[in-house]
Parts: sequence; structure tokens; C-alpha cells
Amino acid sequence: MTQPGAARLAELLRSADRAVALTGAGISVPSGIPDFRTPQTGLWENVDPMEVAHISVFRRDPERFWRFYGSRFAALRDKRPNAAHAALAELERRGLIDAVITQNIDGLHRAAGTRDLIEVHGSIAGSRCLACGGEGEVALDDVRARLDAAPDGVPRCAECDAPLKPGVVLFGELLPEAALTRASELAAAADLLLCVGSSLEVHPVAGLPRITLAAGGEVALVTAGPTPYDRDAAVKLGGDVVDELESVLAAL
Repeated sequence: MTQPGAARLAELLRSADRAVALTGAGISVPSGIPDFRTPQTGLWENVDPMEVAHISVFRRDPERFWRFYGSRFAALRDKRPNAAHAALAELERRGLIDAVITQNIDGLHRAAGTRDLIEVHGSIAGSRCLACGGEGEVALDDVRARLDAAPDGVPRCAECDAPLKPGVVLFGELLPEAALTRASELAAAADLLLCVGSSLEVHPVAGLPRITLAAGGEVALVTAGPTPYDRDAAVKLGGDVVDELESVLAAL
């Protein structure tokens, strides 16, 4: 039996002219990727991000930086999209959402088939040399091969031998302007912003629901735990993201 919340969200999706999804780390947890601050398992629970994932650390101590990011790349190697990623790709295929804005860097939305994807925190799909830029974007598999072969654990530019930087937004860096502008425009134009697996606490992305609400649109939440928008949401589903989105699909 379809739960009332899932049926309500299905109705919101059917009636919206322009619906957009916004996703955070919680949508990738069923794929075996930890979120950031869950006690015991969160990525930043036992590591200070300012000591390993800050742009200044990359510039000052690339070996230390890549000890962290090398293990991150290795941990993501065998991860696959889960049914929640697939559900959003299916909603896009049916024309029920226009795009997916994601805070995630893992590339799983694209692997699941999402076509219009705005990666506001970048992606591990490519890396670049900040020193000479001679190679352009170096693909993930190539970076992993250089990482595995490097005596010091630092993948390097084939042109100038400087360390490569993954195409993710590090602490101390600004979000890519084009991606953030597109995300803000989508939020402002949306009748419905569907927020999945995000605590909506990391700015500036956490401000996107406020943009939708201010423009007269509605916000729907599919996430465990509280968010700043719980009272403003048209509907909130607080169970497992896979179960909840599969229920929504079943109700459509």
C-alpha cells in the first residue's frame, strides 16, 4: 500500500510544470558511501577536513592531501548507483523533473542515467594541473593509474610533473560560478524543489529551497533527520531514501 506521504509527493510531481531535484550525501549512503557527520561513520568524524581537504593543504603538502584523496578515490572505485539514483533518473526520463542539482562528487547520478546534472561541488571524474594546465582534464581512470604508480602517492601532470588536483571544490575554494548560477535559476523557476538526502545546512546550496519558496514554489523533503525547512515543506518523507523514492514511483 502506498503511504500518504509518497502519494502526496507523487501528486506534487504530477502537477508541477517545472520540478527540480536537489541531492546531498544521503542519497549515496545506500551505495556504501559514508556521509560526512554521522557519528562513528561520517567522513569528517575522525578526520579534520581543514587538515586534509583544504586547498592550502593541496598546495603546501600534496603528499598529505593525496594520502586522504587517494584513499577516497580507492573507496569510490567499486561504488555503483542505487535505486534512489535510478528513481531520479526515471523521473527525469518521464519528464517529471527537469534536472538534478547535486552536492555529491561521486558521479553516481550520471552513472544512473541522469542527463541534466549540475554538480555544484565538482566531481572526481576529472583532475587538472593548476601549474600549467597542459593536459586539460585528466580522466579518473588515468588519475588512478598515476596514483597507483607514483612512489610518493601523488598523481602528477605529464607535462610539468606538478601534482594534479581533483575536480572537486575543496575547503577554501569558491563553488563554480556557472554551476551555482544555473542551480539558483532552476530553483527560482521551480514549482517544486525535491530535496533528497540532504540536511540542507551547507551554504550556499542550503539556500536554494528558500529561493524556491520565495518565488512561490513548493519544497518536498526526502531525508532522514531534521532540516531547516521541515516546517515549510509541502511534504516530508523521513525513511530510507530508496524505499521512499520507490514508493513515490509506485504511486505515479
